[in-house]
Amino acid sequence: MVGAMANSEVKEEQGAREGEMRVGVVPMEGDGGTEAQGEDCCDYTLDGSVDLGGRPAVKGSSGGWVTGILLLGIGATIVVHTSILTQTLRPNIATFGADQFDEEDPREAHSKVSFFSYFYLALNLGSLFSNTFLSYLQDQGMWALGFWASGVSAFLALVLFVVWTLRYRHFKPGGNPLSRICQVIIAASRKWRVRMPPGGEDLYVGGECAEAGGGRKILHTEGFKFLDRAAYVESNDFPDGGERSIIRDPWRLCTITQVEEVKCVLRLLPIWLCTILYSVVFTQMASLFVEQGAAMNTNVHGFRIPPASMSAFDILSVATVIFFNRRLLDPAICRLKKSPRGLTELQRMGVGLVIAVAAMLSACAVEHFRLKRACEGCDGSADSSLSILWQVPQYVLIGASEVFMYVGQLEFFNGQAPDGLKSFGSALCMTSMSLGNYVSDLLVTIVMEITAKGGRPGWIPGSLNNGHMDRFYFLVAVLTSADFVVYVACAKWYKCIKLEGKCGDEKGGSSV
Repeated sequence: MVGAMANSEVKEEQGAREGEMRVGVVPMEGDGGTEAQGEDCCDYTLDGSVDLGGRPAVKGSSGGWVTGILLLGIGATIVVHTSILTQTLRPNIATFGADQFDEEDPREAHSKVSFFSYFYLALNLGSLFSNTFLSYLQDQGMWALGFWASGVSAFLALVLFVVWTLRYRHFKPGGNPLSRICQVIIAASRKWRVRMPPGGEDLYVGGECAEAGGGRKILHTEGFKFLDRAAYVESNDFPDGGERSIIRDPWRLCTITQVEEVKCVLRLLPIWLCTILYSVVFTQMASLFVEQGAAMNTNVHGFRIPPASMSAFDILSVATVIFFNRRLLDPAICRLKKSPRGLTELQRMGVGLVIAVAAMLSACAVEHFRLKRACEGCDGSADSSLSILWQVPQYVLIGASEVFMYVGQLEFFNGQAPDGLKSFGSALCMTSMSLGNYVSDLLVTIVMEITAKGGRPGWIPGSLNNGHMDRFYFLVAVLTSADFVVYVACAKWYKCIKLEGKCGDEKGGSSV
């Protein structure tokens, strides 16, 4: 009887062990596990991972390279689609928002200027939400909640956009702007031997109201005279043989407005090129400023400040300067100039470049003292004892420069672009930001190639205490100063667009 009870207890113990192995418990030596039980155990993951139901994951039907490749594909697709949607959404929102204001109405024209300021403020407030709340969720490992919060935000934005549909003002599409530009270039090239009359006479004007989609006509201007050949009338420009007929070959003859559109784009390009170097300065805030902050003392009264969260001071600076500029600075300048306008777009962009130079010099000074504090009584790999709060001035200056530069860019490129190229004008501003990242990477690469020769660590090594990032900041400040000089020359050379107003209206015009 005792032996039977003992055998029963042994069987129960073995059954319990088999159940444990089926849920992923590793058999230990001396447990008496059979070979079959070991194979059953190895069907499950042993690292604590579970499936969707919370049970131990089965190796053969979960994870592995197939799942990894799938996730890589999903991740890459999301990143690509997000980049495409973001970079197409911003310029279109800026253009569509500007279309809601009538430039011929003085009150609405003033409101349009304010719109760009608050549009840029909204972008920064969205960044503040992602840099604080979403970053906190990410640090806490609550990824699903973070995605839900982002998805709900996007859904609410879509609902608000759709609800207001009946109040939107729309303009008829004017066709592909790139094809219109190509038509002017090809038509002018075909007539490169034509001798043009002085004063821009005998240039094709007819049918512009229909071809411009009801937009404003552009007056003829001097400069880029080669392009005027595209509007010079020849007998073979009309397929039906009728001179100045409505039916014409658009690749041989273009309207004056079409030609002036191309001239406007060419005049905008030098200004646009000068703004790229400013974007190099702006890029440092998300790259080297963070690296610099990580090498500083991030503890403030027992609380650790993440270096990336210092960008909150930039966003607060943007909000403060926008309200200060709209409520105090602009009205004061209007009173001094005795004019309804304060600083022009070009003047504000110049102020932005000057403040950007000051931001780089501030970062240079902070890095200089950080290196001094790092080298006092410590080895070359130690962090500096300088507080991360010393970075606040450079973040604040970058934020102030954004208000003058990027808001000024949005107003300038949108206001100076022809009616058929408004989205193109807004896209120039976004392209400037994007190219700034590439130019910054190229500049860092060139600097490291030159300064890291002969076994030296270079200006920006892995351990910043062994380098001289202060010299790099000073170099960027010098380059931005040179860019400011070139910008002033381009701004003086620039000629603003001359508009006749809406079709049939000879009033209007534009000034910078």
